[in-house]
Amino acid sequence: MVPGRGAGEDLKFEFWEEKVMIRNKKLLLSVVVMLALAFALAVPAGAAKRRFISIASGWVTGAYYPMAGAISRIAWKHLKDKGIKVTAESSGASVANAKLIGAGDTDFAILQNDIANYAHYGKLMFKKPIKKLLGVCTLFPEHVQLIARADAGINSPADLKGKKVAVGPVGSGTTENAKQILEAWGLSMKDIKAQRLKSSQAADYIKDGRLDAAFFTVAVGAAVIVDTAIVKPIKVVPISGPNVDKLIKKYPFYAKQVVAGGSYKGNPKDVPTVSVMSMLAARADLEADIVYSILKAMYSDLDQLRKAHAKFKDISPKTGLVGMSVPLHPGAKKYFKEIGVLK
Repeated sequence: MVPGRGAGEDLKFEFWEEKVMIRNKKLLLSVVVMLALAFALAVPAGAAKRRFISIASGWVTGAYYPMAGAISRIAWKHLKDKGIKVTAESSGASVANAKLIGAGDTDFAILQNDIANYAHYGKLMFKKPIKKLLGVCTLFPEHVQLIARADAGINSPADLKGKKVAVGPVGSGTTENAKQILEAWGLSMKDIKAQRLKSSQAADYIKDGRLDAAFFTVAVGAAVIVDTAIVKPIKVVPISGPNVDKLIKKYPFYAKQVVAGGSYKGNPKDVPTVSVMSMLAARADLEADIVYSILKAMYSDLDQLRKAHAKFKDISPKTGLVGMSVPLHPGAKKYFKEIGVLK
């Protein structure tokens, strides 16, 4: 009891105090709600739906990483109002990228069309099918380039027997291409001194004489080979003849191609070889609108894309399904139907 005040007055005071507290709580709650509403209205709608999208590419010395970087820049230029931000990530290339899609660790991936097919249907190096890997578009031919030291005495794949040869790192499409070409010439990994090296490492090993040859599945004119040819005399080894027909019959993703003369120092003449196609794939559960938007933005800004690498000069939506080896993502279907490429 408060001194000088009766019991009845105390009860009235406590009741008044409680009413004030309740009114203050209601007022505070109203302020909080109003502030929250004001904040929500102040935040742009695009920011509320911001999506961070990843593209697994390849080694920074190849063509995959510049491709992913170009797509990232195009997306930022054209799609930032939609809240779409694309990040290019370097990786172990084709086989590793297919597995990243399967694990849900990337949204998009650049990889070879042969590896994409093996992954989707569970063939060869893929024990289980990765059905969530779907096609978006094909990009450009990737030539299998067998590069040897000029003094190594290697004039065809048959001459690789007993030689020190880089076949790409574990999990790369290059490794599978090397195995298949060796097979067409009656050889296997056991017949060579196989070195599991990244392209940059293989180039360094050729320069200092630690390697006789290396397989590179990259675009013609790739910096990693251009730089090697400047430092060390090299030879682009022909992959041609009846064994190529045998290779294509068993592995139909290959096509006959040419490494144009003058692409590398000391190699003025055209050299026959084979190629696969690079392609863009996406997770099956990635929203169709995101796939559609990124694909449309990419093809709408080909000038930006072509600045990233000389090999991108022939990329076109009209040829975007040539060599497609897996089912299309719904977002890609929508785009190619819209432009009349897909019926």
